Amino acid sequence: MPDFLNLRPRRLLGVALPFLLLMGLRPSSCGGQEPDSTEKPRPVAPVTAKPNEVANGYFLLPIKPGQPNFLAASMGELRPNHFHGGLDIKTDGRVDLPVYAAADGYISRMKQSSFGYGNVLYITHPNGLTTVYGHLNHFRGPVAEEMRRQQYQKKTYELELFFQPTQFPVKRGEVVALSGNTGGSAGPHLHWEVRDAQDNQLNPLQWGGFSEIQDHVAPTVLAAAVEPLSIDGRVQGRFEKRLFTPTGAAGTGYSVADTIPAFGTVGLLLQAFDRFDGAWNKNGLYRVSVRVNGQPFYTHTITGIGFPGETREVNQHIDYEYLMTSRRTFEKLWVDDGNRLRLYQTGPTKGKLLVEAGKIYDVEMRLEDAYGNATPLHLVLRGQEPEYWQTRSSATRKPALRYEVVRNILRVTADDTAREAPNLTLTRGNRQRQLRPSYTDQGRTVYLYDLRAGLPDSLRFPGLRRAQAFDRVAAIPAGQERLFATPFVSLTFAPRTTYDTLYLQTTYKDGLWKVQSAVTPIQEALRVTLKPEMPVTDKQRTAACLIRGNARIWQSGQWEGEQFSFNTRLFGQFKLVTDVTPPSGRLVSKGAAGVVFKVGDDLSGLASYQLEVNGQFRLLRFEHKNSTLFSERDDKLGPPLRGPARLTLRDMAGNEKVISVTL
Repeated sequence: MPDFLNLRPRRLLGVALPFLLLMGLRPSSCGGQEPDSTEKPRPVAPVTAKPNEVANGYFLLPIKPGQPNFLAASMGELRPNHFHGGLDIKTDGRVDLPVYAAADGYISRMKQSSFGYGNVLYITHPNGLTTVYGHLNHFRGPVAEEMRRQQYQKKTYELELFFQPTQFPVKRGEVVALSGNTGGSAGPHLHWEVRDAQDNQLNPLQWGGFSEIQDHVAPTVLAAAVEPLSIDGRVQGRFEKRLFTPTGAAGTGYSVADTIPAFGTVGLLLQAFDRFDGAWNKNGLYRVSVRVNGQPFYTHTITGIGFPGETREVNQHIDYEYLMTSRRTFEKLWVDDGNRLRLYQTGPTKGKLLVEAGKIYDVEMRLEDAYGNATPLHLVLRGQEPEYWQTRSSATRKPALRYEVVRNILRVTADDTAREAPNLTLTRGNRQRQLRPSYTDQGRTVYLYDLRAGLPDSLRFPGLRRAQAFDRVAAIPAGQERLFATPFVSLTFAPRTTYDTLYLQTTYKDGLWKVQSAVTPIQEALRVTLKPEMPVTDKQRTAACLIRGNARIWQSGQWEGEQFSFNTRLFGQFKLVTDVTPPSGRLVSKGAAGVVFKVGDDLSGLASYQLEVNGQFRLLRFEHKNSTLFSERDDKLGPPLRGPARLTLRDMAGNEKVISVTL
């Protein structure tokens, strides 16, 4: 059997791009933030490199040094499931610009890949820091020859190599590669990082000294929000997040015109962005600080992110559910439960603000970029104790009931035509609990219940003939391993699968398993075991697929008897699917410039490929963004591209396609 190249199994050809964008599986403006296969989770370690330990000007900008340039993305930008770990340096919209070593050192690691960082180079420097150069098109120098030699020796394009300090030394300003658009990149640029010895990703701009990148533009505020964080919390009399659009301008400042009534424990949220001179793309913020009544209350600063152990903590730093439902990214200006990031300076309340009746809270947020440009945002909260209040709508409504879980709180909303709102009844077995209404708004009555007191089986409301079942079947605490099982599914939660207590939803019907909702993030992988009602005959080519609309994402796993187990970092609906269709492929071009094949797979995704010319292995490069396999012009080790050739493709389900051509 040929020695096939194994591609990353979770990436599929043909999955709808909008779905990938939403779920964070997409090529981002700088992809590769999902850890590479060799990146093992490490204990969270303190950031060791301080700004005063590295002199300004120590690092050379690796693209067009000494010339005006621009950034496509800054360090710490908020992405689905990760922080952006470095700088994206623009390359004039094209590939093959020289990439220069940022300082003296040696090439300690390099990798060629179709995904993630793509072709990536690591240079370790005498001060213990390492610079990372991602999405490269080609390597240069003796190290490129070593990579090609070992690729042929191991008969694989996708390869990672590690080197000793004496093997490939480089000098500051030496050309080590050419820029590209490989891996998860969505356009030509260089992704550039600085890491310390513990692999913390550090913000290169904290050391300054890059005259090529100019920034005199202060951050821009889009919106602010205030959200109740306790069952007695209210904002404008309601238990719900309230959004406000401030007026003002970047630099001079913004304000929310009206005083905001609130009560209880509340949190502040912010939607904002920054820009650099001469560029219109929106970048992230370097620092956000909050003062309440003139006193420091909260600060976070993007100086470093622990990689890969911390980067997924972004899902607790932002309002993940709101992002998934509205496509708007709000930063929480408090440290939420389960958030282990080391970005914050807060008092004992961790940025959660306790608002008392009759008191005024003058809040000033200060938004800063790495160049010191700042924008203030001002708002005022007024403490107003909650009381039952109601407004009636003239519209006649049939009684209806709907509910949602907000943190630990069950919020039930009832449409009702009664002049006086009735109680809501929660049942569990033979026990009942009466909930009095919290408030009525335009004929809709809201009831609040703390689920830490126990999960109900159903909800009963006057005027409805039947009780409404409650779909949360268990409370899964964070921080410990937990097994949940039904006749149809088993779920194994690691200590850090969830960020906080999870109120679990899971159902099975007609071959479709639902496990929670896509708006709930997963931190460490969840182990799922599906138990089908009927035996599966073709287990070799059958696996679970995550179903989202028309998109299907293949979940590689193992059959154990009549049960299928797999690990996932996405909640949603799963179905067992059999892939019987081999990959597709055709020769697009051949000639002096080389060969190009168009390849694809309709379900499980391409797993491996191999080209043999006159019976000899010939290296091909895979580009998943346009689904092509192609030879490289500078390949001098492989056999000539002339004569009978055989391309073998295999998908994740084991289906094989052999294409015979004459070159």
